[in-house]
Amino acid sequence: MTTSSPRLIELNLRSVSQLFNSMDPSPFHDKDLDRDAEEFIVNLAGEFPVHAPVTLRVHIEQRPAADPTEMIRSAVHNYFGNRARLADLEFRRLLRDGRTSLVIGLVFLAVCLVSIRIVGSRPTAWTGYIAEGLTIAGWVAMWRPMQIYLYDWWPLRRRRRHFERLAEMSVEVVVAAKE
Repeated sequence: MTTSSPRLIELNLRSVSQLFNSMDPSPFHDKDLDRDAEEFIVNLAGEFPVHAPVTLRVHIEQRPAADPTEMIRSAVHNYFGNRARLADLEFRRLLRDGRTSLVIGLVFLAVCLVSIRIVGSRPTAWTGYIAEGLTIAGWVAMWRPMQIYLYDWWPLRRRRRHFERLAEMSVEVVVAAKE
């Protein structure tokens, strides 16, 4: 794999506090990012090639009392690291739900197939309809596990990898010069 130059995301802020959710009482390094800032970063990074390194450059107009670089870097990395862990947790829950629904679906399908054998042993005018209905019901019970294992898991894995990449991205802070 060839390494490419970092893709740049630039964020222009009046002050450091604009980067964070004002309703979150946590200390800065644990604070949630502002919803608009997060959406901007996530969406822009999603447009870059998957393996391209990403750099976040934060421009701040109002000079803070102390250098905010390490605080912002730590906050951004913590935030996206937490988002990656939540996506991983969601993935594991989905697989657990998939296992549960697979067991339920297989048991229900087996009951339907056994019921078809029983119904088929006593032919009536309705036997064909009942057998067909049980066959359809049994396979419909397998719909959810098949959906989970064929389609639902990979978007969660992709989201987790995306957040992991953002949790490791380079963060630069550019503070406006004193006037």
